[in-house]
Amino acid sequence: MTKKAEWPRRLRSQEWYGGTSRDVIYHRGWMKNQGYPHDLFDGRPVIGILNTWSDMTPCNGHLRELAEKVKAGIWEAGGFPMEVPVFSASENTFRPTAMMYRNLAALAIEETIRGQPMDGCVLMVGCDKTTPSLIMAAASVDLPSIVVAGGPMLNGYFRGERVGSGTHLWKFSEMVKAGEMTQEEFLEAEASMSRSSGTCNTMGTASTMASMAEALGMALSGNAAIPGVDSRRKVMAQLTGRRIVQMVKDDLKPSDIMTKQAFENAIRTNAAIGGSTNAVIHLLAMAGRVGIDLTLDDWDRCGRDVPTIVNLMPSGKYLMEEFFYAGGLPVVLKRLGEAGLLHKDAITVSGETVWDEVKDVVNWNEDVILPAEKALTQSGGIVVVRGNLAPKGAVLKPSAASPHLLTHRGRAVVFEDIDDYKAKINDDNLDIDETCVMVMKNCGPKGYPGMAEVGNMGLPPKVLKKGITDMVRISDARMSGTAYGTVVLHTSPEAAVGGPLAVVRNGDMIELDVPNRRLHLDISDEELARRLAEWTPNHELPTSGYAWLHQQHVQGADTGADLDFLKGCRGSAVGKDSH
Repeated sequence: MTKKAEWPRRLRSQEWYGGTSRDVIYHRGWMKNQGYPHDLFDGRPVIGILNTWSDMTPCNGHLRELAEKVKAGIWEAGGFPMEVPVFSASENTFRPTAMMYRNLAALAIEETIRGQPMDGCVLMVGCDKTTPSLIMAAASVDLPSIVVAGGPMLNGYFRGERVGSGTHLWKFSEMVKAGEMTQEEFLEAEASMSRSSGTCNTMGTASTMASMAEALGMALSGNAAIPGVDSRRKVMAQLTGRRIVQMVKDDLKPSDIMTKQAFENAIRTNAAIGGSTNAVIHLLAMAGRVGIDLTLDDWDRCGRDVPTIVNLMPSGKYLMEEFFYAGGLPVVLKRLGEAGLLHKDAITVSGETVWDEVKDVVNWNEDVILPAEKALTQSGGIVVVRGNLAPKGAVLKPSAASPHLLTHRGRAVVFEDIDDYKAKINDDNLDIDETCVMVMKNCGPKGYPGMAEVGNMGLPPKVLKKGITDMVRISDARMSGTAYGTVVLHTSPEAAVGGPLAVVRNGDMIELDVPNRRLHLDISDEELARRLAEWTPNHELPTSGYAWLHQQHVQGADTGADLDFLKGCRGSAVGKDSH
């Protein structure tokens, strides 16, 4: 199955470095001030190591060390490594939300690749938005590219209990509000949440997107789950460096790998692992960059009948460390293949098919990667619900929801935005109980702006104190992949553009019917039309900078929230020399 191209051949880097003209000497001569010998510019593959390391991206804080292993592999395979720092959209530090900057990062990195003498790219990723932004960029330029993830943190422990990144933050926070945990104990637990380098140790968005990269075929088999501090993570980095050199020689590009079949494999994998709802938006955007027609309907169609077999938080009880020891994503892919749920002949960055990569792997712990008959839920995946409240769709993660709430009718308690929610939620006079449906508006791609992870609204203390831990929540926001609950997200069209969510009122009755994929606001068509006709936007509009560009051009969540002028367009990878 290995793709082959003529070799040797003249590579694009030779447009900068090959020959004796004034322009070539200008490019090559300046590079030599770093001490590179002349023979390194002889036509061998120049590999850009696109590194999202940053002191302000703690998940990626160890990537500089990992990059040295990538370089070693590139040197060993006869390539010429060049490490390039690129835009790093940190989930932990960026305000108003890292999602607002995913597209900016993708745009900047795309031009970083296009404008410089790279023949292939190693995409060094970790934190949530770094994985999709680099893959989106690489797909747009379509040079041979391969992902190496930083890997998850080691397990956290607090008083003998496993502590999952994010998942326990939400849990402990609710316990404090319910009076079940003191603030001092909460601070003590904080020290146990992040005990090593790496990304979230739950099946949050970072681990989900690392899994998506592997399921798409854009990373070497086994890449997703190796802990960030495990020596085998360094081995994976070095092997990735070796492999990208051969990919350049074979001219194996993202467009060869990221096919419709590959995306369907990824969607089914997301269902099997209980992956983050954020994968919906990111895969839609990535597909758009390679011109693949992927829609919310594909998510529902491919994921509906896939059991969730990975017993990890937030859906289950284990963490990424145990997932790796059990065999990691290759075991999941093998299970999907055995169940007839995998396009086995999809090609990967290895040059081999996905099935060739996984067919002989072994599951070493069937309590972590479960048999299908013991699945966390038999119908996993991401549910897409539609109705007069979400004409273009909304999403829900069944494996993280409460089964008794998947069919529910309740009275709406409305928050106009996140600030309104924060101002009201702790008020004991708030007219709300566990039968209500919490509704939050103006938190979508345009409304927040950037579509923050605020959809998993914490419950009011007076409900928590009754022992209730879940309610139906609906918004146009996202939620962290580490979060849980019966949470309807990405409601489209969003409130900020006049979607039906914008006109929901306190006291309206809302029906959620997950088995029938329905989300309905119980008012007449005439009343809904009248409210929409009277609606006017109430969110503040930016007037300059990237925020203005984002506001003007970001698309809806139902199509991936990419910028409208970037979707589905691949430009030339070689520009004109200006010297």
